[in-house]
Amino acid sequence: MTDGAAAAPLAARLRPAELADMAGQEHLLRPGRPLAGMIERGRVHSMILWGPPGTGKTTLAGILAAASRQELVALSAVMAGVKDVRAAVEQARERRVQGVGTLLFIDEVHRFNKAQQDAFLPFVEDGTLTFIGATTENPSFEVRSALLSRARVYRLRPLNEEDLGRVLDRGRARLEEEGGALEITPDARPRLLGAADGDARRLLNLLELAADLAPITGGRRRIDAEVLAEVTAGDLRRFDKGGDVFYEQISALHKAVRGSSPDAGLYWLVRMLDGGADPLYVARRVVRMASEDIGNADPRALSVALDAWHVQERLGSPEGELALAQAVVYLACAPKSNAVYAAFNAVREAVRSGGSVEVPMHLRNAPTRLLAAMQHGAGYRYAHDWPDAYVPGESYLPPALADRRFYAPTDRGFEQRLAQKLAWMREQDAKSAWQRWGEDESQDEV
Repeated sequence: MTDGAAAAPLAARLRPAELADMAGQEHLLRPGRPLAGMIERGRVHSMILWGPPGTGKTTLAGILAAASRQELVALSAVMAGVKDVRAAVEQARERRVQGVGTLLFIDEVHRFNKAQQDAFLPFVEDGTLTFIGATTENPSFEVRSALLSRARVYRLRPLNEEDLGRVLDRGRARLEEEGGALEITPDARPRLLGAADGDARRLLNLLELAADLAPITGGRRRIDAEVLAEVTAGDLRRFDKGGDVFYEQISALHKAVRGSSPDAGLYWLVRMLDGGADPLYVARRVVRMASEDIGNADPRALSVALDAWHVQERLGSPEGELALAQAVVYLACAPKSNAVYAAFNAVREAVRSGGSVEVPMHLRNAPTRLLAAMQHGAGYRYAHDWPDAYVPGESYLPPALADRRFYAPTDRGFEQRLAQKLAWMREQDAKSAWQRWGEDESQDEV
């Protein structure tokens, strides 16, 4: 082994060159699945490999290039620019004349801007090169539609425990070949697999670092729980504060609360906080949950959510995080109603589609003699002058909307009482002979 090879990280030294050595992605690579068929036939089309870090995107690109007997040109969107892309295209043209194909692999393709993506788009179209892009971000938002239409998207999944176990065994075997016997204690193995968080690269990096720190006992290095605690101190689970995982987890938290699962709500809350999410962002979303999914079924939910937000602002962590946990549990256990949310959306649609409807005369204010002479406020009946502070038959909507009912409270929690109150008021309306739906046009004249 050369010095350069020895200096390469273990993950690079162990990168599979054949499909049989690749762990995970059975949904794409087992016999009969799309990529397995391509590798078997040796024919590859342009594609985007979308998945979390350490799931084999770069490895798979190399295997596909070898299977299709194409020259692999790898660029990183972090470092490369339009000049590098154009140089790769020129080389691809020269190879094409010689009968050799080119597979252009662009890692983190979502970081390429429009001009950089446009630079190689025509050459994907005319077959000068086959394009494979790798991204951790949703291609629907990060890759140009013109490029998406020419490349099929394949989603890679995080490696499960069995897949990671195979990777770990291969890594330990390689380290033993290079540096002597290496023991991983039974209590350390599951902790190492868990710390990898579905990422083979992370697993091998942690393994290599642990092996370097492991004490030598009985002539062999020994990785135990104490060594792993040192290696993984401060390590965070997979999380991207602006990417797909972030929004997937906040979605899971919201749905867990809506579904009345305090355990799942706490789990996703802690996952987000553990991954580095801003607690104040989480607090804002919890307030949203209180209004959207609980509303008047339990009006206290909004107060609990706001109190948790204030605690986080004033005290920070860990006190604020515990207050957020309290709010999440309360909201998950509270009775649910989206009646206010549905009513708000219905009214917003009515406003958007209804134009600028004038305020009915009896609801207008008359601060001047002129407005009073124009009948502003005429016929208005002061609710507190009536029994139960309710005027039967009165309408406070524009005439065209007088019969609309936007808010329909549920029979859950406090909203059950609101529903009873509204039913009583409508019963009074039905008994009343008072109906006011507009004013005479002459009222517009002085």
